[in-house]
Amino acid sequence: MNDSNHSRAKSIAYWTATSVAAVAFAVPAAANLAHIPHIARDLAHLGYPPYFLTILGSWKLLAAIAVLLPRLGRLKEWAYAGMIFDLTGAAFSRAAVRDGPLMVMIPLLIAGVVIASWALRPSGRMLERAA
Repeated sequence: MNDSNHSRAKSIAYWTATSVAAVAFAVPAAANLAHIPHIARDLAHLGYPPYFLTILGSWKLLAAIAVLLPRLGRLKEWAYAGMIFDLTGAAFSRAAVRDGPLMVMIPLLIAGVVIASWALRPSGRMLERAA
């Protein structure tokens, strides 16, 4: 595979992972912000108070937007970190209430997509390093 094909494949992989990650955060963000009853019941099952829907929904929406915006390397780093905190927290919350292996694995699989997006991002979307 020549450099041009490699670059194109990396770009496609980046945008695929980033789009999936953004949708995986934006859709539940909207559900959290709308306080959809089954989402509220699920968060209550995990031990979270009702007001957490608004906080979590806001953070998820902001993270989804941040990873899609051009440049803004530092903001993207924070967004990616927040996504990983959210997803690992979800996995541990599911494990703590004994929801079963599949329910623990789902957020970890999404975390893998987020990590892929972070690892594949082009240099213009990275935090600039100090000289």
